[in-house]
Amino acid sequence: MSPLLLIFDLDGTLIDSRLDLAHAVNATRRHTGRPDLDHPTIFSYVGNGAPVLVRRSLGPEAPQEEVDAALAFFLDYYRHHAVDYTELYPGVRESLQQLGDSGAKLAILTNKPVGISRLILDHFGLSASLFRIYGGNSFEQKKPDPIGIHTLLDESGTSRENTWMIGDSSVDIETARNAGVASCGITWGFQPESLQLVPPDVLVDRLDQFVEYLKR
Repeated sequence: MSPLLLIFDLDGTLIDSRLDLAHAVNATRRHTGRPDLDHPTIFSYVGNGAPVLVRRSLGPEAPQEEVDAALAFFLDYYRHHAVDYTELYPGVRESLQQLGDSGAKLAILTNKPVGISRLILDHFGLSASLFRIYGGNSFEQKKPDPIGIHTLLDESGTSRENTWMIGDSSVDIETARNAGVASCGITWGFQPESLQLVPPDVLVDRLDQFVEYLKR
């Protein structure tokens, strides 16, 4: 029997990065001569990668040339401020330790750029426990395209039946469905309301609940 492959989203799932993302977005808006957005609005824009986040934050009327320049500014600013306020959610470190000790292969599949994702995971000392770290620029397509999960399945030698995608938004659940693997939704993230539209196979309020579910 192949080992479990557990694929985690990052923002809103393992890390609370809301403040650092909001500060980076508003720094970008100020750089382009725009006023700050309120934080809840920015949080609602997160989940589809930095290019979409910047486009949404500037608005549909912004010309693409300005969006491209703003994206470059955003990425540079965020790279230098990605762990100013970002924290692991309670119980994440302990749960990942238990899952790794059980023999499961742990991976990250996020739409955040992979370099910044590695920087954050290195900061929290988690990178060494992960089988793979893939970001929004690791493949030609981002989630909910299943290419990331398909790649992880090939690299891990794990079956679809033993694979889970764990995340806080409908994007993660759609990715799991598109790849034909199980999904776990978490309620503490950025967009838990989106899970009502695309229900996961399992929904938990704490990561240790998912650990216990896998022991059944």
